[in-house]
Amino acid sequence: MKNCVSINLKKDQIVIKLSDEANQTEIMEALKKKLTELKKLYKDEKTPILVVGKILKNKEMDEIQKAIKGKIDVEIDFDMPKSLGLHSIKKTFAKEIAVSETKFHRGSLRSGQKLETEGSLVIIGDVNSGAEVVASDNIIVLGALRGLAHAGAKGNKQAIIAAGLVDAVQIRIANVVKEIDREEETMHKQACVYLEDDKIVID
Repeated sequence: MKNCVSINLKKDQIVIKLSDEANQTEIMEALKKKLTELKKLYKDEKTPILVVGKILKNKEMDEIQKAIKGKIDVEIDFDMPKSLGLHSIKKTFAKEIAVSETKFHRGSLRSGQKLETEGSLVIIGDVNSGAEVVASDNIIVLGALRGLAHAGAKGNKQAIIAAGLVDAVQIRIANVVKEIDREEETMHKQACVYLEDDKIVID
C-alpha cells in the first residue's frame, strides 16, 4: 500500500502517521524505507517522534519502536491507548459506528437470565454461564463474559463485544457465530471481539 506511512516535521516533534487501512507488514516495509530518509535529518538534536493514526496492538507498537530505535536513538510516543481496557472502547469509535443509545445494567447476570436491548449495552458485572445478552449494537462487559453474547443482532457488522475476560463457549456478531473450544483457546483477558472479513477476531 502506497503512502501508508507519512512523516510531518513540526517545530518540536516529528509526527509519523500510519494509515488505518494498512496492515502491519505494509507499515513496517514503508517505515524502514522512510527511516533511512529520516535518519539524515537527525544530527545532534533529539527531536521526539510521535506516532499517530492506526490503533495498534501492543506487540505492533513494540515492533515499530524497535525499528525506529534501531536507526535513531530518540524518544518515541504513541498517541493511542497503550493497553486494552479503554482500547476496546476506543475501537468502537475507531470503527466509525454511529452513535447509539446505550443501556447500563448494574450487577451480574445469572444462569437463565436474558437481557436484550436496542442500541449498545454496558454490563457492570459478569455474564455468567447460561446467561444471555443481546444488543443491536455493541456489548461491553466490565467483568467476565462466560455466557452467550450476541452483538449487532439486527445485522450491524461494525458492532463489537468487549469484556474484562472472555471465557464464553460461543459469541456472535451480526449473523456470524464463533464457537470457542476451551481446550484449544485460552481465556482472553481484556478482549475486544470484532468482525474482520466476515470472521470473528478476538483481540
